[in-house]
Amino acid sequence: MTLLRGDALSAAFDHGSAAYDRLVAASPGYHAHLRRSARRLGLPDGGRGVRVLDLGCGTGASTAALLASAPYARITGVDASAGMLERAATKSWPEAVDFVHAPVEELAGRLRPGSYDAVFAGYLFRNLTDPDKTLDLVRGLLAPGGRLAVHEYTLGGSPVHRAVWNAVCAAIIQPAGRLAGDAGLYHHLRRSVVEFDTAPAFAGRLRRAGFTDVRVLPLPGWQTGITHTFTGRTGEEA
Repeated sequence: MTLLRGDALSAAFDHGSAAYDRLVAASPGYHAHLRRSARRLGLPDGGRGVRVLDLGCGTGASTAALLASAPYARITGVDASAGMLERAATKSWPEAVDFVHAPVEELAGRLRPGSYDAVFAGYLFRNLTDPDKTLDLVRGLLAPGGRLAVHEYTLGGSPVHRAVWNAVCAAIIQPAGRLAGDAGLYHHLRRSVVEFDTAPAFAGRLRRAGFTDVRVLPLPGWQTGITHTFTGRTGEEA
Protein backbone atom coordinates (compact mmCIF):
# COMPACT_ATOMS: atom_id res chain seq x y z
CA MET A 1 0.00 0.00 0.00
CA THR A 2 1.34 3.42 -0.98
CA LEU A 3 1.18 6.40 1.33
CA LEU A 4 -2.08 8.34 1.28
CA ARG A 5 -1.88 11.82 -0.19
CA GLY A 6 -4.23 14.65 -1.12
CA ASP A 7 -7.91 13.77 -1.46
CA ALA A 8 -7.30 10.14 -0.47
CA LEU A 9 -5.77 11.17 2.84
CA SER A 10 -8.52 13.74 3.49
CA ALA A 11 -11.14 11.04 2.86
CA ALA A 12 -9.37 8.69 5.27
CA PHE A 13 -9.38 11.37 7.96
CA ASP A 14 -13.04 12.11 7.21
CA HIS A 15 -13.86 8.46 7.92
CA GLY A 16 -11.55 8.29 10.92
CA SER A 17 -12.86 11.47 12.53
CA ALA A 18 -15.60 9.65 14.46
CA ALA A 19 -13.11 7.69 16.55
CA TYR A 20 -10.13 10.05 16.36
CA ASP A 21 -10.55 11.93 19.65
CA ARG A 22 -11.13 8.70 21.54
CA LEU A 23 -8.04 7.03 20.10
CA VAL A 24 -5.65 9.94 20.67
CA ALA A 25 -6.96 10.41 24.22
CA ALA A 26 -5.73 6.87 24.94
CA SER A 27 -2.20 7.78 23.79
CA PRO A 28 -0.05 8.62 26.84
CA GLY A 29 1.04 12.24 26.72
CA TYR A 30 -0.72 13.13 23.46
CA HIS A 31 -2.44 16.31 24.67
CA ALA A 32 0.30 17.21 27.16
CA HIS A 33 2.90 17.01 24.39
CA LEU A 34 0.86 19.31 22.14
CA ARG A 35 0.58 21.81 24.98
CA ARG A 36 4.33 21.65 25.54
CA SER A 37 5.00 22.34 21.86
CA ALA A 38 2.49 25.22 21.90
CA ARG A 39 4.29 26.76 24.89
CA ARG A 40 7.53 26.52 22.96
CA LEU A 41 6.19 29.12 20.53
CA GLY A 42 6.86 31.53 23.38
CA LEU A 43 3.90 33.82 22.65
CA PRO A 44 4.05 36.85 24.95
CA ASP A 45 1.34 38.27 27.23
CA GLY A 46 -1.04 35.33 26.85
CA GLY A 47 -1.21 35.96 23.10
CA ARG A 48 -2.82 39.41 23.31
CA GLY A 49 -2.79 40.98 19.86
CA VAL A 50 -1.18 37.88 18.33
CA ARG A 51 -2.52 36.18 15.20
CA VAL A 52 -1.82 32.44 15.07
CA LEU A 53 -2.34 30.04 12.17
CA ASP A 54 -2.95 26.45 13.33
CA LEU A 55 -2.17 24.23 10.35
CA GLY A 56 -3.52 20.68 10.32
CA CYS A 57 -5.75 21.47 13.29
CA GLY A 58 -7.89 18.34 12.88
CA THR A 59 -10.56 18.08 15.57
CA GLY A 60 -9.02 20.99 17.47
CA ALA A 61 -6.53 19.30 19.79
CA SER A 62 -3.73 21.62 18.70
CA THR A 63 -6.10 24.62 18.86
CA ALA A 64 -6.91 23.78 22.48
CA ALA A 65 -3.19 23.41 23.20
CA LEU A 66 -2.53 26.87 21.78
CA LEU A 67 -5.33 28.38 23.85
CA ALA A 68 -3.89 26.83 26.99
CA SER A 69 -0.71 28.89 26.60
CA ALA A 70 -2.11 31.88 24.68
CA PRO A 71 -5.77 32.30 25.70
CA TYR A 72 -6.04 35.80 24.20
CA ALA A 73 -4.61 34.97 20.76
CA ARG A 74 -6.61 35.15 17.55
CA ILE A 75 -6.36 31.59 16.18
CA THR A 76 -7.34 30.31 12.75
CA GLY A 77 -7.36 26.53 12.43
CA VAL A 78 -6.95 25.02 8.97
CA ASP A 79 -7.52 21.43 7.89
CA ALA A 80 -8.16 19.58 4.63
CA SER A 81 -10.59 17.12 6.23
CA ALA A 82 -14.20 18.28 6.46
CA GLY A 83 -14.95 15.42 8.84
CA MET A 84 -12.26 16.47 11.30
CA LEU A 85 -13.44 20.09 11.21
CA GLU A 86 -17.03 18.99 11.82
CA ARG A 87 -15.82 17.40 15.07
CA ALA A 88 -13.93 20.56 15.95
CA ALA A 89 -17.06 22.64 15.36
CA THR A 90 -19.01 20.67 17.98
CA LYS A 91 -16.67 21.95 20.71
CA SER A 92 -16.84 25.21 22.61
CA TRP A 93 -14.40 27.90 21.42
CA PRO A 94 -13.82 31.58 22.21
CA GLU A 95 -14.95 34.11 19.62
CA ALA A 96 -11.33 34.67 18.61
CA VAL A 97 -11.09 31.12 17.18
CA ASP A 98 -12.26 30.24 13.69
CA PHE A 99 -11.74 27.34 11.30
CA VAL A 100 -11.06 27.11 7.56
CA HIS A 101 -11.59 24.02 5.41
CA ALA A 102 -8.74 23.94 2.90
CA PRO A 103 -5.63 21.97 2.01
CA VAL A 104 -2.63 23.88 3.29
CA GLU A 105 -1.24 23.98 -0.24
CA GLU A 106 -4.16 26.21 -1.31
CA LEU A 107 -3.69 28.91 1.32
CA ALA A 108 -1.41 31.11 -0.79
CA GLY A 109 -4.36 32.58 -2.70
CA ARG A 110 -6.64 32.84 0.34
CA LEU A 111 -4.52 34.46 3.05
CA ARG A 112 -2.63 37.74 2.91
CA PRO A 113 1.18 37.50 3.04
CA GLY A 114 2.66 38.53 6.37
CA SER A 115 -0.71 38.35 8.11
CA TYR A 116 0.26 35.99 10.98
CA ASP A 117 2.57 36.42 13.92
CA ALA A 118 2.94 32.70 14.56
CA VAL A 119 2.27 29.38 12.87
CA PHE A 120 1.78 26.06 14.62
CA ALA A 121 1.75 22.82 12.63
CA GLY A 122 0.95 19.56 14.40
CA TYR A 123 1.45 16.21 12.67
CA LEU A 124 1.28 17.88 9.26
CA PHE A 125 4.49 17.90 7.28
CA ARG A 126 5.01 14.15 6.85
CA ASN A 127 1.58 14.04 5.19
CA LEU A 128 2.42 16.59 2.50
CA THR A 129 3.50 15.88 -1.05
CA ASP A 130 5.91 18.83 -1.06
CA PRO A 131 7.02 19.90 2.45
CA ASP A 132 9.52 22.42 1.10
CA LYS A 133 6.87 24.27 -0.90
CA THR A 134 4.67 24.44 2.19
CA LEU A 135 7.53 25.79 4.30
CA ASP A 136 8.01 28.55 1.73
CA LEU A 137 4.29 29.29 1.93
CA VAL A 138 4.39 29.39 5.74
CA ARG A 139 7.35 31.73 5.76
CA GLY A 140 5.48 34.05 3.41
CA LEU A 141 2.39 34.11 5.64
CA LEU A 142 4.43 35.06 8.69
CA ALA A 143 5.12 38.67 9.59
CA PRO A 144 8.76 39.75 10.01
CA GLY A 145 10.09 38.14 13.18
CA GLY A 146 7.23 35.64 13.11
CA ARG A 147 7.43 32.40 15.04
CA LEU A 148 7.04 28.81 13.85
CA ALA A 149 6.54 25.64 15.90
CA VAL A 150 6.22 22.25 14.26
CA HIS A 151 5.11 19.28 16.36
CA GLU A 152 5.86 16.13 14.39
CA TYR A 153 6.73 12.47 14.44
CA THR A 154 10.37 12.62 13.33
CA LEU A 155 12.62 9.76 14.35
CA GLY A 156 15.87 10.78 15.99
CA GLY A 157 17.97 8.61 13.69
CA SER A 158 18.85 5.78 16.07
CA PRO A 159 17.76 2.24 15.13
CA VAL A 160 16.25 2.08 18.62
CA HIS A 161 13.83 4.91 17.81
CA ARG A 162 12.65 3.14 14.66
CA ALA A 163 12.29 -0.14 16.53
CA VAL A 164 10.22 1.43 19.31
CA TRP A 165 7.95 3.18 16.80
CA ASN A 166 7.37 0.01 14.80
CA ALA A 167 6.74 -2.03 17.94
CA VAL A 168 4.20 0.44 19.34
CA CYS A 169 2.43 0.63 15.99
CA ALA A 170 2.28 -3.15 15.59
CA ALA A 171 1.14 -3.83 19.15
CA ILE A 172 -1.17 -0.88 19.87
CA ILE A 173 -1.78 1.78 17.24
CA GLN A 174 -2.63 -0.35 14.21
CA PRO A 175 -4.83 -2.85 16.12
CA ALA A 176 -6.77 0.08 17.60
CA GLY A 177 -7.16 1.57 14.12
CA ARG A 178 -8.46 -1.73 12.74
CA LEU A 179 -11.02 -1.98 15.55
CA ALA A 180 -12.21 1.51 14.68
CA GLY A 181 -12.54 0.56 11.00
CA ASP A 182 -9.63 2.74 9.90
CA ALA A 183 -6.89 0.24 9.15
CA GLY A 184 -5.68 2.16 6.08
CA LEU A 185 -5.26 5.43 7.96
CA TYR A 186 -3.17 3.89 10.73
CA HIS A 187 -1.08 1.87 8.30
CA HIS A 188 -0.37 5.19 6.62
CA LEU A 189 0.56 6.69 10.01
CA ARG A 190 3.17 4.02 10.63
CA ARG A 191 4.75 4.22 7.19
CA SER A 192 4.60 8.00 6.91
CA VAL A 193 6.79 8.32 10.01
CA VAL A 194 9.32 5.71 8.92
CA GLU A 195 9.63 7.22 5.45
CA PHE A 196 9.77 10.87 6.53
CA ASP A 197 12.79 12.94 7.60
CA THR A 198 14.76 12.24 10.71
CA ALA A 199 14.74 15.12 13.18
CA PRO A 200 18.12 16.50 11.98
CA ALA A 201 16.98 16.29 8.35
CA PHE A 202 13.78 18.22 9.03
CA ALA A 203 15.72 20.89 10.92
CA GLY A 204 17.83 21.22 7.79
CA ARG A 205 14.67 21.76 5.73
CA LEU A 206 13.67 24.60 8.01
CA ARG A 207 17.04 26.29 7.67
CA ARG A 208 17.03 25.90 3.87
CA ALA A 209 13.56 27.46 3.80
CA GLY A 210 15.01 30.58 5.43
CA PHE A 211 14.03 30.08 9.07
CA THR A 212 16.52 31.23 11.69
CA ASP A 213 17.16 30.23 15.31
CA VAL A 214 16.03 26.70 14.46
CA ARG A 215 15.86 24.42 17.50
CA VAL A 216 15.03 20.72 17.80
CA LEU A 217 13.45 19.92 21.15
CA PRO A 218 12.60 16.42 22.41
CA LEU A 219 9.38 15.32 24.05
CA PRO A 220 9.27 13.04 27.09
CA GLY A 221 8.01 9.52 27.72
CA TRP A 222 7.89 6.73 25.17
CA GLN A 223 7.97 9.33 22.38
CA THR A 224 11.50 10.46 23.25
CA GLY A 225 13.43 10.19 19.98
CA ILE A 226 10.17 9.76 18.06
CA THR A 227 8.30 13.06 18.39
CA HIS A 228 9.98 16.48 18.42
CA THR A 229 9.14 20.16 18.54
CA PHE A 230 10.91 22.31 15.96
CA THR A 231 10.96 26.06 16.46
CA GLY A 232 12.23 28.84 14.23
CA ARG A 233 11.79 32.50 13.31
CA THR A 234 11.52 34.58 10.19
CA GLY A 235 13.93 37.43 9.69
CA GLU A 236 13.22 40.94 10.97
CA GLU A 237 12.54 43.80 8.61
CA ALA A 238 15.62 45.62 7.43
